[in-house]
Amino acid sequence: MPSRAPSDPANWVARLETDEQSAQKLSTWLSESDEAAQSAVSLVDNGQKRWQVAIHFGGIPNQQKVQALVAAAIGSTALKGLRFERLATRDWVKASLEGLEPIQAGRFLIHGAHDRARVSPNWISIEIEASLAFGTGHHGTTRGCLFALDRLCKKLHKPRAVSSRCPCKGAGRRILDLGTGSGVLAIAAARALRQHVLATDIDPEAVRVARANTQLNRAGTLIEVLRADGLANHRFRARASFDLIFANILLRPLQRLAAPLIKITAPGARVILSGVLSSQAKAAIAAYRPLALERRIDIEGWTTLVLVRRIRPSRAVAGRRRGS
Repeated sequence: MPSRAPSDPANWVARLETDEQSAQKLSTWLSESDEAAQSAVSLVDNGQKRWQVAIHFGGIPNQQKVQALVAAAIGSTALKGLRFERLATRDWVKASLEGLEPIQAGRFLIHGAHDRARVSPNWISIEIEASLAFGTGHHGTTRGCLFALDRLCKKLHKPRAVSSRCPCKGAGRRILDLGTGSGVLAIAAARALRQHVLATDIDPEAVRVARANTQLNRAGTLIEVLRADGLANHRFRARASFDLIFANILLRPLQRLAAPLIKITAPGARVILSGVLSSQAKAAIAAYRPLALERRIDIEGWTTLVLVRRIRPSRAVAGRRRGS
């Protein structure tokens, strides 16, 4: 079979069974690849610590490229179990997501349209349209960010929490979601904190999807979604400094963006980093010094880090402390 052929009305799926950590890592690698716009990934727990990865394609996949991605993500030995098969024509993106159960993370509930009737009004529910697959919120990295946001919201709602040290409390606080994907984190922050959010992504399709999801979740007036590679866009300068930043991307881009990202954080700001394997957490923390580690959340082999930019006391305050 040729590695790339003209458009085929049939749909294809590549299946692979592996351990949970490898399944999650492969899912992330695929979402960061050039194949992301033409594929959707679903993970199923088969029991006995084995997971099935299903990569759905809307046409004939480039098998050599998929094999190379799998080998780079989890090793070449995994290729022995990788199988490609042709499916009957159907809505392949919807098929990959319609079986996903709602995911709860603190006060947040991520769900598809098929579970809309099951959502309690007590939740901050975020609906991700099945036909707009660009990250569903089911991954451990996104859930870690949502748990971190939930914890931050609890702090802000305490009576003593209203101070200059608390990000996102009061008018004018600024939030950035870097690498927004489907827009889940931007929507969660906008709806929970009722603050404006700047959401960016390098991929134009992700930008389109995120904009559609913000409208679907009635958060479009609070969220500006734009395409940006890194932090060079003039909108960063116009909106800086930020009081809360989400960066749910992989370790290498997190390290590359560390210095410019620190520069646009306000005193007292929280920076929530994710997309980091548990074994990579120390490297991510080191890249973001002098930000201090406030909390670490580990889910399914992935780590979310909550860092804070400490507020230095003024010289007058410091002098009074020395004199006391």
